[in-house]
Amino acid sequence: MTDAPPKSAAPETTVKAEPGKEWKLPTAALSVDVSPDGKRLFAACLDGGIYEVNAASGESRQVLKHGNYASGVRALSNAGCLVSSGYDGTLRWHDLATDKTLRVIQAHQFWSWQLALSRDEALVASVTGQYQAASYKYEPAPEREPSVRVFDARTGELKHSFPHVPPVLSVAFSPDGQFLAAANMMGEIRIWELAGEKLISQWTTPDFTSWGIIKSHHYIGGIFGLTFTHDGTELLACGMGPMRDPMAGNGKQTWQRFAWREVPPRKTGEVVDTQRGNGLMETILYHPSGKAFVMAGKLAQGKWNAATFDAASGELLHSFDAKMRITSARFSADGRLLVLGGAVGQERKKDGKYPEFGRLKLYEFSV
Repeated sequence: MTDAPPKSAAPETTVKAEPGKEWKLPTAALSVDVSPDGKRLFAACLDGGIYEVNAASGESRQVLKHGNYASGVRALSNAGCLVSSGYDGTLRWHDLATDKTLRVIQAHQFWSWQLALSRDEALVASVTGQYQAASYKYEPAPEREPSVRVFDARTGELKHSFPHVPPVLSVAFSPDGQFLAAANMMGEIRIWELAGEKLISQWTTPDFTSWGIIKSHHYIGGIFGLTFTHDGTELLACGMGPMRDPMAGNGKQTWQRFAWREVPPRKTGEVVDTQRGNGLMETILYHPSGKAFVMAGKLAQGKWNAATFDAASGELLHSFDAKMRITSARFSADGRLLVLGGAVGQERKKDGKYPEFGRLKLYEFSV
């Protein structure tokens, strides 16, 4: 991979993200989604619950529950149901009209780290894997099951299984639904063509992973978020840059962009060093207009943990500190609402109960 090209001229795109309502959840939100009309929010939470939240009032209800942390949720707009994933390794389909769980499948023997839905809502993908040292050199042991699996979003039928090096932390469909990308803790990215089940691109970037030399010896970090550009020609990845003390969690806020169709894949852009601070970036997504993308996560040091970048130049357009750890972000279909899901610091018990520390923060977004 060659270095990124020189920075282009200042972008003409302008964005605004005005803070709106904030809603509490019992525990941290690990994944969020928005109904097509923007009136309902959905959150997969640390207590295993999948919650439906009224965007206007904040009224919430638990619609289903996983046996462990709930890690992913996606709303099927045409089917009126949710698909969710969890650390119990299951995928669950829940009908919102009848309030009944339609289907439960054991997708993995281990956790489902992340869930993705194709744009046409035909397929869902889930990734898994546990980091285990293969020898005294601490290289990761081979996977015990396929780390990447793709299912029919309506029937739950297993359509594809792909190998990777565990743990695989992130997954994304191309806009046309023909390709699937997945990335792991060691910064390795693989892309498959679904129709032929062919691995067509594979590379490793060292800028998202650290090897612990202080306190403990192990890998930490990884690529936590992936998204294709609107035309599908490039792939963006986010996470946290290398650090001397991985246990401190203070690596650089990082995104990189790759022309994945080239051989070998070429890095075409990355966050400007003077525009970032330190912290783990956990989610990255494009605005529906395709003019800008958002990256967000946990702030260690710096000024922001949520930022918008120009899609063409990669220049920072707008940033702010959401005053919480952000684990997931979603736009409404019209792009006017940005929903950030995550958590504030968990407080001690009061009257025998823990205060609600999960959060959904809504922003009026314009580009």
